[in-house]
Amino acid sequence: MNTKIEQQRRGCVNRLMFGLFNITLMLYGHLSAQEPRRFDVVIHEIFPDPSPAIGLPASEFIELRNISGVAYNLRNWKISDGSATATIAVNYILKPDSLVVICPSAAVVAYAVYGATIGVAGFPSLNNDGDVISVHSPGNNIIHSIAYEPGWYNNAVKSEGGWALEMMDARNACGKENNWKASIDASGGTPGRNNSVQAINPDLGPPALLQTYTVDSVTVVAVFDEAVDSSTATTAKNYELQKGPLVVNAAPIPPGFKQVYLTMGGALLPGMIYDLHVAGITDCAGNNIGIMNSARSGLPSDADVGDLLINEILFNPTATGSDYVEVYNKSDKILDASTLFLCNRNAVGVLSAPVKLSETPFLVFPADFIVVTANTAAVKNQYSAVRPLALLSLAQFPSLPDDKGSIVLLNHAGTIIDELAYDEKWHFPLLVNREGVSLERIDYGLATQDKDNWTSAAADAGYGTPTGRNSQFKTHRYLQGKVEADAPVFSPDGDGHNDLCFLHYQFPEPNNVAAVTVFDVNGMEIRRLYKNTSLSEKGVFRWDGLDDRGMPAAAGVYIILTQVFSMDGRHKNFKNAVTLARSF
Repeated sequence: MNTKIEQQRRGCVNRLMFGLFNITLMLYGHLSAQEPRRFDVVIHEIFPDPSPAIGLPASEFIELRNISGVAYNLRNWKISDGSATATIAVNYILKPDSLVVICPSAAVVAYAVYGATIGVAGFPSLNNDGDVISVHSPGNNIIHSIAYEPGWYNNAVKSEGGWALEMMDARNACGKENNWKASIDASGGTPGRNNSVQAINPDLGPPALLQTYTVDSVTVVAVFDEAVDSSTATTAKNYELQKGPLVVNAAPIPPGFKQVYLTMGGALLPGMIYDLHVAGITDCAGNNIGIMNSARSGLPSDADVGDLLINEILFNPTATGSDYVEVYNKSDKILDASTLFLCNRNAVGVLSAPVKLSETPFLVFPADFIVVTANTAAVKNQYSAVRPLALLSLAQFPSLPDDKGSIVLLNHAGTIIDELAYDEKWHFPLLVNREGVSLERIDYGLATQDKDNWTSAAADAGYGTPTGRNSQFKTHRYLQGKVEADAPVFSPDGDGHNDLCFLHYQFPEPNNVAAVTVFDVNGMEIRRLYKNTSLSEKGVFRWDGLDDRGMPAAAGVYIILTQVFSMDGRHKNFKNAVTLARSF
């Protein structure tokens, strides 16, 4: 009797538990069946470069965190980098405020010891030099995406590998490098655990309109510095192309939502420069756009010979610096940097493989400067870049040797637009250390290959002016002043009459430097009178008629060459012919 009652009791309990289990599954199924909202689940940690190993398994991973109040079944969710997409094929309920590691199927066992882990086939490769990673719902909506870069580590050692990138504030889903840091955990990361850099770090800054580019005559793309809210970004009346056609449609571009396609109600006019103004646009944190709410736009033209000039070049950077080349738009055209290329010319004159100045469209307006380099951060750290947005990064930067080399600018058809074969000897002669000092073009109107049209960037400009007007740009490229002999004939015979040759100099400003050398009519150096001598605004040089050995020079005609250099790199040579007379 007791046994039968016990069996009935157990049966009731089992049915009750089964019922509760089904109710739980139904509840989770109901909740997770809801289409998640953007940012309900965020990418919380990424591990792009597992080598060299610090403590974590030698496999890439991403970590997801549910920051919503809804539990989601991750089955059929997708992870993508744009070129490869992996689908979660198992049922997994990601509860509110919980974490899960997503990794390649082969790494599941290695990461399971850290916490909840899901392995997927075809896990997208996380590029070491930066990538765009996005998470998609079963309905193929983008729930979160990040476009990480090596600079997010903010640590030169950790960016070399073995360390994860961690999000500081999960509620700041659109935060970029200001919300991500290299892990400070001893193992290199915190998969399945709270991030080691976790902190309150809200987004309080407004979005900014950086630039525009055109797809065709009726399509303008507005580029913002961060993801914009789709509800405000899709409102066409929030955009105005001044003196241009009306904006009739606006569509944010996934997965980053930092760009918005704008369709015009009419065609843009060739050669016309427009101003795009935006209002009412907010970021995903709700911050309204601020004062950076306008940018130029227009239809680009093809670049022809002479439209662009090589304007500045740094080929001998400091140990922490980076080579760069600056290009100036001399024309009245709107040009596109993505249709321009740089390359070298080797010793036998053959051009190397050309490299695009920009992988994405970038408009260069008349009188604009753009600078290309392998490391934009290094250039910004060392020099005062007045237009940081005009610094363009090239993954494969042409070689620029420290002593001499060449750089060639091409258009999309392979036509040479400008070319420079530089030499370190073009630097200011009295410059002791040339590392980190750029060569600047002096005059747009003179030939690029004219060595006298180049000199060292000024010290008070930081030895380089990338993206800005050259420190050595002058209306008068040569030094102004004069050096004149007081008499055409002198006779060093001690009679008190013209015993010395005097050269009187006068310049508009002090602190010039001079070298004075005496040559005979055959060009032989007779006497080096002055070397690297500082000058006042006016003064006198003198020659007593002796040569470098201290012996009297023979009677005859001599040429006195005075080379004068200003501190900003200008120079001028003065030649004076004098006759040395002897009474014997």
